[in-house]
Amino acid sequence: MKEIYVRGFEVVKGYEQKEIHLPIRSTLYSAGYDIEAAENVKIPPFQPANKPTLIPTGLKAYFPKDEYMMLVNRSSGPKKGLVLANGIGIVDADYYQNEENDGHFYFQYYNISDHEIEIKKGEKIGQAIFQKFLLIDQDNAFNIRKGGLGSTDKI
Repeated sequence: MKEIYVRGFEVVKGYEQKEIHLPIRSTLYSAGYDIEAAENVKIPPFQPANKPTLIPTGLKAYFPKDEYMMLVNRSSGPKKGLVLANGIGIVDADYYQNEENDGHFYFQYYNISDHEIEIKKGEKIGQAIFQKFLLIDQDNAFNIRKGGLGSTDKI
């Protein structure tokens, strides 16, 4: 009998010809799927006025409505000087195929080293972990996502 999966990764529109690798787990008991950079990116050393550097993945993810995808740093990230600007990233199920960016998720990094860090296309930049979440009894969320990155601020 064939197993049926309800979560996975796809390449976003505009990256179909860019040789994007779909994420995999490195070992049998890994919690996270390794995510690679879709392009070369240079991350400048941190300055107080700097915005985080967005690293494109070329990917979108689909999963059940009662789950989210958590984007986390690799354990080697801080050793290199890379810290996630938002601590962890949360991607909601309704981000998939949104009209603004097709659900393309990015990693947002600050560089806390004293030199520029160059990320090469295909380099592992983080991990994605899928999790269930719970609702409270009085939950009354009813808005529909219309945009991409940071769009729930606009609802």
